[in-house]
Amino acid sequence: METFLLFLLQGIPESSGYIALSLALLGVPLRWKRIAVAGTVLALIFFTVRSLSFSFGIHTAIGIFSLVIAINRTTNIPLTKIFIAVIASFTTLALLELGISEAFFTLTKIDPQAFIAGHKLYWKLLGLPQAILLLFFAWLISKLKKPQEAAWRI
Repeated sequence: METFLLFLLQGIPESSGYIALSLALLGVPLRWKRIAVAGTVLALIFFTVRSLSFSFGIHTAIGIFSLVIAINRTTNIPLTKIFIAVIASFTTLALLELGISEAFFTLTKIDPQAFIAGHKLYWKLLGLPQAILLLFFAWLISKLKKPQEAAWRI
């Protein structure tokens, strides 16, 4: 149960972040309640897939396709644009994860393997800055890019 709660602590804000960033890149108005619900559902999907005996990284592919399908069904945006925006959002997340983790371990001179094994809560908390940055980037892009009011189907 602790693992599940720790996963959701990071997973919901992170999933909400790349959903919001995908929508902002597409020019879809950000509806935060929908984004939070979708982020929770996607985080649960990620947790379920990670809990199964799939190869590492499969959860990312499933998440990408789940998000593409969800955005396709709820907006009037062409599928190719959705796929590009979702890939851009996941790439942004990957770069933020790499940069923040590298900076943390370089500055603190802590061994990453020992840290991950011995400090699960802190490891999950280390993922929150990238989630916050994704949400900030989504908000910023939504302010700079005029949203299409007719983008939502529902």
